[in-house]
Amino acid sequence: MSARARSFGAVAEAYERFRPGYPVELFDLVLAYAGRPVRTALEIGAGTGKATRLFAGHGIAITATDPDSAMLAELRRHVPANVTTVRAAFEDLRPGGARYGLVYAAAALHWTDPDGRWPRMASLLEPGGVFASCGGPIAPADPAVEHAVRAARSPFLETDDIPSPDGTPPDHDMQWPGTQLQRSEWFTDVRQSVIPQRLTVTADDYVGYLSTVSAYLELPPADQEQVYGRIRRVLPETVEIVADVIVHLARRGGEEVRR
Repeated sequence: MSARARSFGAVAEAYERFRPGYPVELFDLVLAYAGRPVRTALEIGAGTGKATRLFAGHGIAITATDPDSAMLAELRRHVPANVTTVRAAFEDLRPGGARYGLVYAAAALHWTDPDGRWPRMASLLEPGGVFASCGGPIAPADPAVEHAVRAARSPFLETDDIPSPDGTPPDHDMQWPGTQLQRSEWFTDVRQSVIPQRLTVTADDYVGYLSTVSAYLELPPADQEQVYGRIRRVLPETVEIVADVIVHLARRGGEEVRR
């Protein structure tokens, strides 16, 4: 796991405070795709439980995994009793144990090791079970504000984006991980959907959100302080943000997954 992937525990409280949650439309989309009741789910990279509480709140028994104890400690403060937590990276989850009706990752799949990712994922699912991945960039809706933010951070960061793990261009019809799922022998019926989401936050809260983004967390503390100050000065008092949720869904094929 990269240093960027391990950077979130130090800002677990800020992550919970400033990161947006997931809309109920996400749950509806996943369950409609499943086409049958989902009773058990495994969450990869659960973080502070932004997605956990959405699915657990609808009665699904969730096993929420994350390699960071600070993130899991924050998660436990916000989730219902039907959530079991396990401190483990995705790569630590071994085939041969429990299988789930749903395995999902919310803004976390890109941190997993690509080596063996899809056979391991399939081995955690019941036959016909559903894999779901969701997330997406968050940015000011006003192009002028977005440009001002880019200019303010430019002495420190050229971009705060995470590039596509398989190099898929941003204008391609199917984005990662759908591109890999379509090529995978383990999954079928790959679909991509977008749930539009617009939010209005204060300028301070937007900077708070940036303080949970891995690109900024990798900067030296003195540089972090400077870049946050530069960005704060170019923001209006309230910031409309685009926080669309990009969802990829796939179904585990076959009765058995090769070990």
